[in-house]
Amino acid sequence: MLDFAIFAVTFLTVLLVAIIWLYPSSKRVTTIPGLDPSTKEDGNLSDIARAGSLHEFLQETHTTYGPITGFWWGQTYVVSIASPQLFKQHSAVFDRPVELFKIFEPLIGPQSIQYTNGTDGRTRRQHYDRAFAHEKFPMYYEKFQKVAHSIEKTWLEKTSEDHIPLSEHMFTYAIKAALLTLLGESFSDDKLVLSFRNAYDKAWSEMEHRLTDPVIPDEKSLRMTQFNEAVKYLRTTIKKVIKHRQDKNLKKPANILIDDILEFGPNEEAVECDTLTYMIGAFHTTANLLTWCFYFLATHKDIQDQVYQELVQVLGDADTVSQATLSQLSYLNQVLEETLRCAVVAPWAARFQDFDSELGGHKIPKGTPVIHAIGVVLQDETIWPLPNKFDPDRFSPENSKQRGTYDFVPFGFAGKRKCPGHKFAYSEAAVLVTSLIRRFELSLCDDQVVQPVYGLVTHPLDEVWVKVTRRS
Repeated sequence: MLDFAIFAVTFLTVLLVAIIWLYPSSKRVTTIPGLDPSTKEDGNLSDIARAGSLHEFLQETHTTYGPITGFWWGQTYVVSIASPQLFKQHSAVFDRPVELFKIFEPLIGPQSIQYTNGTDGRTRRQHYDRAFAHEKFPMYYEKFQKVAHSIEKTWLEKTSEDHIPLSEHMFTYAIKAALLTLLGESFSDDKLVLSFRNAYDKAWSEMEHRLTDPVIPDEKSLRMTQFNEAVKYLRTTIKKVIKHRQDKNLKKPANILIDDILEFGPNEEAVECDTLTYMIGAFHTTANLLTWCFYFLATHKDIQDQVYQELVQVLGDADTVSQATLSQLSYLNQVLEETLRCAVVAPWAARFQDFDSELGGHKIPKGTPVIHAIGVVLQDETIWPLPNKFDPDRFSPENSKQRGTYDFVPFGFAGKRKCPGHKFAYSEAAVLVTSLIRRFELSLCDDQVVQPVYGLVTHPLDEVWVKVTRRS
């Protein structure tokens, strides 16, 4: 009888251990509060899909469990942090968890710097960052202004009753500006830019779809056919840009980003992957930043008027902005910063460490992805009262003195892997806002409901239509 009892206890213990091991549970991994997996295979991916996006899921989860929480990305346990104090504790971490960004690999390629960590990642990032050094910006401003004037010219041809597709024009500007400043004057024809944008839209839409639904459609399906054709077009275009730069031997004296990629990329495939990665990064965030900025200006006439008055006061008769005058446009800068915050342009980032660590008093097992819920903090009402209200005065010099270092980190902050083009994006956006607000008064077309989609970058669900009136 005793032998049977011992056997039964042993059997039950082994069975319990097996169940715990085979069916993941947040309690097994760490003391961090959070969700158990909804299913063994998909973890909490169905919960993310139900919430509408990862950002909205993180808002719900942090509201329930606090500033540090955990959930399951498929069969991978993930931690998410959403407080300036926890951001500070994770500020030195460089490596990015590949599995959270793996869905973008079919677009940007497996050798993209997006997936490169350790010494190789730091070295490539250090070399490529030279393209965004302070001394390069005078050249960039000249290019930005050239493209901004082309958008201005297009708007001058419109009547006050014409409906202008805002997002389309912002992407045209951002793509052209990126090509001219970072990749050289490979092509600037509007039709080619539009084709690039259309292919990008198809490819990116599929990538973001997989953030909430990881099931990849059949290779012969219409969805996959369109995606593969779009990716092929983007890659073919980038190859042409690279070849043009090599054939023309244009490196000296310009020494722009593509030159650094050509010089320090470890191989041909990596050069192609990094060029496409930086190209998308250069125009994607800026185009959406500008779309949301003009949307807020069109719906807040008092703020738009204040921006205009500052431009007149600082620039006088000049119709261009320089690196020197941008620093004097303090209210315009406040508008751009409030746009990044209110629209949650970049909702999240992520890092990991290859050793056991501690965060917020909890053990973080080695290899655990840690999401930085930037968007949750940007809309935290304890930091930003009435967080959904668009109020550039939050960033006035007086209010900014009271703000902590990690309260506002819209471009990331960790491990010297902050978005390399954050100053580039600010400058590019400021040039276009200056050009257009000096010349036009914007208003939103009637009966529009603009709904945000919180992907890797937040964008409007549908096109935003505006009307413009020439200023006297």
